[in-house]
Amino acid sequence: MPANIVTVFGASGFVGRHVVRELASRGWRVRAAVRRPANANYLRPLGKLGQVDIVQANVRYRPSISAALDGASAVVNLTGILANQGRNKFDAVHAAGARNVAEMATKAGITRIVHISAIGANANSESDYARSKAEGEEAFREYAPNAVILRPSIIFGPQDEFFNRFSSMAQLAPALPLIGGGKTRFQPVYVDDVADAVAIALSDDQYKGKTYELGGPEVMSFKELMQLMLKTIGRKRILAPLPFGMAGLMAQLARPSGWTPFFDAPITPDQVKLLKYDNVVGEAGDADGTIEDFGIRPETMEAILPTYLYRYRKAGQFSPETV
Repeated sequence: MPANIVTVFGASGFVGRHVVRELASRGWRVRAAVRRPANANYLRPLGKLGQVDIVQANVRYRPSISAALDGASAVVNLTGILANQGRNKFDAVHAAGARNVAEMATKAGITRIVHISAIGANANSESDYARSKAEGEEAFREYAPNAVILRPSIIFGPQDEFFNRFSSMAQLAPALPLIGGGKTRFQPVYVDDVADAVAIALSDDQYKGKTYELGGPEVMSFKELMQLMLKTIGRKRILAPLPFGMAGLMAQLARPSGWTPFFDAPITPDQVKLLKYDNVVGEAGDADGTIEDFGIRPETMEAILPTYLYRYRKAGQFSPETV
């Protein structure tokens, strides 16, 4: 095995497992830093025997970060949450956590650093998610100026929280909500393309200190994404426009503890705020490049969605569309 060790924070998440596999395939020794190592053993087979090591770390606790970085020559920060839960809040994970990783990595002498942010990161946003993401970016620019910052749009793939969530709803619900009328535009990017960008950015010095926005080849409205999803799973459902105010109220009422997942809102109040703004490459105007600058030709949704959304069809993998 090569001597280079890369510590990946947030390795057990949706994007993390794909990044671990891609880095391992490129010869890195991967140190997967996760909060619950016992629940992350599925990462080991993503590399050769002994190539993927799993260690305990929490970006909220600096000693665990220092231990995870010991002897590493590169670091990837993938930690992120979609909603506040317990002590894992946006400010603690996206802002303070990012600052901890950036500062500790610099103290360890590591200069190969990739940080995953998000399109729409804005220090002045009304959304806590977008604001905390922007604060995380600034922390890396301050403490680790060589870091490559990647801002993906919605990421889709086998374990995504977007198409899977709404496909699951479509199995039971007669109608799906179009928040704000479904006009918000997105540029979804395939998770393996994001993993490729991480690996390339980590290995090539030309990307150091720059910010890139990652989007797929298609820009679609929320309504068009729902139509594409329904077509893929072979179901017809009513797409009902829902004003932002009503959507925010419903999301707020559906979040108290004790509610079952069936009645849980498919979206949080903070995500309703995010949906007021397009999530498209180039909107911020302050990025240094796009996914094409990594030599990546991004995959289309039509090519990938059927490979994992088939399970939401009426007969699953045996549906006529799958055959």
